[in-house]
Amino acid sequence: MRATLTCRVRQPIRVVGLVCRILYGVNGGLVILDLHTHSIKSDDGRAKVQNYCQWIRTRELPIDGFVLTEHRQFDLESDYSALASEFDLTILKASEVETEYGHVLVFGVSEGLLQEFDFRNIQLPLAQVIEACARHDAVPVPCHPGRPRVGMSAHLDEFGIPDGVRIVEIYNGGSRGEEDDVAQTMATKLGYLGIGGSDAHIVSHVGRCATRFPAQISTEQELVEALKAEDFEALTYRK
Repeated sequence: MRATLTCRVRQPIRVVGLVCRILYGVNGGLVILDLHTHSIKSDDGRAKVQNYCQWIRTRELPIDGFVLTEHRQFDLESDYSALASEFDLTILKASEVETEYGHVLVFGVSEGLLQEFDFRNIQLPLAQVIEACARHDAVPVPCHPGRPRVGMSAHLDEFGIPDGVRIVEIYNGGSRGEEDDVAQTMATKLGYLGIGGSDAHIVSHVGRCATRFPAQISTEQELVEALKAEDFEALTYRK
């Protein structure tokens, strides 16, 4: 295992995308995924999945795919395999739930995990989410932890440092001001690893932040395994 690195990419995003594709190709080498996006399945989402795909390709964004983390649910219905094939992108599904420590991404959601707690509950105990994830081979990741009210750092004084957190989101495409700095400071202090995700709710925000992995990822289970391997880098393309 190696410590998670963070990378702030300053080159124009189209140039970075072209270089990545020349060096690694879409289906080999390093894999870059936006781990935090929302579609119209989320109550505040304004983006259709097809439009995300079109935007990524027409803008030549340097990502190989994205994960749909819909609010307070797991989308069992939608099948994006045809879109993934058409645009040669990895499209995976996860969830974003709400706890007393703020919002938490859950990767590796299964039907068994769905029976453990009510994903619609906006006051889930974080400990319950973490314990259930451990039983069902899922990975919980507090997201935008530097954000007031809905971020983990805002609740540490009241509730203390939670047990079982290993990874947090240190780059969020929707962060304002110093929110990402707060997240990174917290992660460094508490020894957490970091991921990146755009938190896109509209098409033009996809790919603002992402996470780079050293191996191919094409399924939710492979993503879980990659996160548990603790070999990844958080990326931001925000200027």
